[in-house]
Amino acid sequence: MATLLLLRHGRTTANADGGLAGRQPVELDDTGRAQAEAVGRRLRGLPLAAVVTSPLIRCRQTLELALPQTTPLVEDGLIECGYGAWEGQPLKKLAKEKLWPVVQQHPSAAVFPDGESMAQMSARAVAAVRAWDARITAEHGPEAVWLACSHGDVIKAIVADALGVHLDLFQRIVADPASVTAIRYTPLRPFLVRLNDTGGDLASLVPPPARRRRRATRPADSDAAVGGGAGATG
Repeated sequence: MATLLLLRHGRTTANADGGLAGRQPVELDDTGRAQAEAVGRRLRGLPLAAVVTSPLIRCRQTLELALPQTTPLVEDGLIECGYGAWEGQPLKKLAKEKLWPVVQQHPSAAVFPDGESMAQMSARAVAAVRAWDARITAEHGPEAVWLACSHGDVIKAIVADALGVHLDLFQRIVADPASVTAIRYTPLRPFLVRLNDTGGDLASLVPPPARRRRRATRPADSDAAVGGGAGATG
């Protein structure tokens, strides 16, 4: 299957002020714009088969700066969690709410007032990336690489699904602004190839061209490399 690169948007004014932006039209601050340009320098050499984005402006701004020659496709399934009445509130104030410990320790049960549940967010985001991955694999082949720009909690939920861990454990995952996370789906299991990468070389994430091998010696696409394998260049 294709390789998915999950890009979190750059830092926003809400991030810098300690607020919960949610679906509000907050924009990148100066640091976020610099982060977007920096990740763009790492991404531009990759043969991206498609670029997909959350509809929110902070994601679209990130891609405009990072990949100015591309035309991203909007995917509503990648939008930020609907935090409802929590949106726009300072995190230090929200930390005093009765729902806060649930969000931290039992997020699969968290339903935001006048908003979305975290379980709903996870389900629609995972469904979106899996559908896009299948489509891109069908159109461009299993060596294709594609990028989706989204939000911290959304990316963490997608990673939790890829790792096969319960949503209640997703708060243990970190997705920093402008970080890149790579997942490769296969018929039997996903592989988390890179997590929260904010500075490494991304060229190794491009799968090498498929080589013809005798069927008897070729491992299944879903098999893990016993012993750890030789890496992307092996």
